[in-house]
Amino acid sequence: MPEDIASVRLDLWLWAARFYKTRSLAKQAIETGKVDVGGQRAKPSRTVRVGDAMRIARGDETFEIEVLGLSDQRGAAKIAQTLYVESEVSKARRLETLATLRAARAGYQAPETKPDKRARRLIRALGDIDAI
Repeated sequence: MPEDIASVRLDLWLWAARFYKTRSLAKQAIETGKVDVGGQRAKPSRTVRVGDAMRIARGDETFEIEVLGLSDQRGAAKIAQTLYVESEVSKARRLETLATLRAARAGYQAPETKPDKRARRLIRALGDIDAI
């Protein structure tokens, strides 16, 4: 982690901290309002400094973090996790949301085999009400 950096672009920092896989995805998330810095919408070119508070929405997850370090290079996940700290409230809320999503998926049982000829006809018929 370079220590002589005073500030880094927001899209670059989000990419280096491994919140998004590419800088263009980070830029798109910032432009669509999924990233707030200090409670305000930001631009991709906004500078990030140590101590900044952020809210990052990624899919069904929402992270509330504080910046601890700066980097403009993407490294290992262990190093990326040292760039920020997530609040305990945010962690608890995120884990609770993931648990409810997993519980909702638990009722689904995938079929063990492919549908046979009769089942395929029924599946096709469900799409076309007139065929029933």
